[in-house]
Amino acid sequence: MAIESQGTKIEMGTGSGGAETITAIALGNPTILTSAAHALANGDIVTLSNFGGDDAGDINGQVCIVSHVTTDTFAVNFDSTGKTITDNTDAALATPVTWTEIGEVTDFGGPDGTASEIDTTHLGSTAKEFLMGLPDEGSISLSINWEPSDNGQQAVIAARKARTEKDFKITYSDSSTATFKGYVLGLSSSGAVDGKIDGSITIRITDEVTWA
Repeated sequence: MAIESQGTKIEMGTGSGGAETITAIALGNPTILTSAAHALANGDIVTLSNFGGDDAGDINGQVCIVSHVTTDTFAVNFDSTGKTITDNTDAALATPVTWTEIGEVTDFGGPDGTASEIDTTHLGSTAKEFLMGLPDEGSISLSINWEPSDNGQQAVIAARKARTEKDFKITYSDSSTATFKGYVLGLSSSGAVDGKIDGSITIRITDEVTWA
């Protein structure tokens, strides 16, 4: 069933929020963490810390994406199968990225990535043969009503000036998400007689897109 675009929001990571205390861990892939009445949502990004056990060094410091959220549990994309990791007597933490919504978005396109083709055709081939190369997740483009006082647009301007990699999250109207890292490559405005100021933003995605 199709979902409507109205209600979709695009956010950029702009800081760190209050840490969620982890009271239990279920090892596996993904890893399931328990944190009573946590405030996390699918697609959120958390940094894990202060876990215990012989393999704690494998999980501490990991930056993970949240999925399969319930009231008191959530999953992270870390494979803990066969490892010895504990919640360190309720001392383990998951510290989330805080998000700032990019306001006044009128339409968007992307992610629009593709993958390269590796030609493996040889003299014995009876037709062209290929392997799939590394995926390139492409870009996302936003059209906006130009509103420089909007906190999200201000954050985009600052990120482009600083040339820094940022976290981004698209939350669709059905609450599914796409989370990725990227750079603000393009930012422009335009206007005309008897009209409003429009803007456009181009974000170049780096690494993979995680869907949740």
